[in-house]
Amino acid sequence: MFDFFWNLGSFILALGILVTVHEYGHFWVARKAGVKVLRFSIGFGKPLLKWRDKYDTEYVIAAIPLGGYVKMLDERVDEVPANQRHLSFNAKSVQARIAIVAAGPVANFIFAIFALAVMYMVGVQSVKPVVGSVVEGSRAAQAGLMPSQQIIKIGDDEITTWQDATFALMSSLGDKSVAVTVRNENYQQQTKMLNLDGWKLDQQDVPPLSSLGIVPFRPQATLSIAAVTKSSAAELAGLKINDTIVAVNGETISNWQQLVNLITQSANKSLQFSVKRQDTIKIISVIPQARVNAQGIEQGFLGVAPIVEKWPQGYIETRHYGPLDSIVRGSKETWRLITLSFDMIGNLITGQISVKNLSGPVGIAVGAGTSVSYGFVAFLSFLALISVNLGVFNLLPLPVLDGGHLMYYIIELFRKKPVSEKTQEFGFKVGALLLIFLTCFALFNDVSRLSF
Repeated sequence: MFDFFWNLGSFILALGILVTVHEYGHFWVARKAGVKVLRFSIGFGKPLLKWRDKYDTEYVIAAIPLGGYVKMLDERVDEVPANQRHLSFNAKSVQARIAIVAAGPVANFIFAIFALAVMYMVGVQSVKPVVGSVVEGSRAAQAGLMPSQQIIKIGDDEITTWQDATFALMSSLGDKSVAVTVRNENYQQQTKMLNLDGWKLDQQDVPPLSSLGIVPFRPQATLSIAAVTKSSAAELAGLKINDTIVAVNGETISNWQQLVNLITQSANKSLQFSVKRQDTIKIISVIPQARVNAQGIEQGFLGVAPIVEKWPQGYIETRHYGPLDSIVRGSKETWRLITLSFDMIGNLITGQISVKNLSGPVGIAVGAGTSVSYGFVAFLSFLALISVNLGVFNLLPLPVLDGGHLMYYIIELFRKKPVSEKTQEFGFKVGALLLIFLTCFALFNDVSRLSF
């Protein structure tokens, strides 16, 4: 229950910030263009808080925190007194209307630059992209990638983090192959050709690295217990922190994954654990609890976390940058996210990426809650990513979105006359239906990922 409210609160905070930024972009440019703004609302429904400024603009914080809007004086919507027609949105030039509509997504992109710049100034902690293992028979294995090699370049992209590697691989979707430059422990460099012919992200929640057979290096989990979940099978059986699991049913356990596999296959079955506690071996009877995973399969659950070995020296780096360098890096990263987002939309259309990977509000809420729990820097990174996605999504040429309005105004710019109201109305209906369908589909994907 705590996780639910934590994720919900984080979602409202993140969405509130990004919607405010987006709508303020429209608001600011509208004011500069001489358009009278009637209302600036964050949220929909019943107003919780409202006030007016000297320009008679009403500011509203409403009860349903799922968006916002800027209402401008517009003769197409309301009757406008003759003495105020010059202040209406529809009376402005098509160039001014394009600027006002485009300002929302642009504000999201500027905010992403700002968030990333602050993140770089505070300091970014990252893990070196060192290969831990390679899945036998995978594309990575066929390319000759080996454990302990550090990926330093993919295609033309310099790689310093696993996020860099993931983005570079996603940008290569649809290519026949990509060059991967690696460095071994002796600092010798090699370039491998990774075959991408026919590669698709067609499985839900399978990361690009995993689908290629690359397993990032992580310190090994030991068989000693670091934490015991309250009311779990482990606590009920009497397992304690610092206990070391030696054997199960007389069979020696050599690694943590072997234990996990055994537990998941033993729901509601009695297991005899041989546990080393201080200098003695104790035999403890454990019955793993049954849980149903996201695929609807019943699995055993023990309720313990292992003590993990320390990271090797130099594998985790924290980088700090000056203000100017941070802004440059934030701008470059924002541009990369923008181009990647458009690439992903294209790959969804062509089928390179499965629509099962679409996420909606629930997915965003879980991501927001997770990033907040990781700290300020992680939350800034999450905000930047979602801000870019929000900006790109709003630029799609669906008539109910900013991109749809821009499409009509650009047509007007070339035709020298507006698109007919009948055509616009039909487009808005079609766009609304498509948007509702996408939202429902994304929500379905979100719910299917949850385990109850």
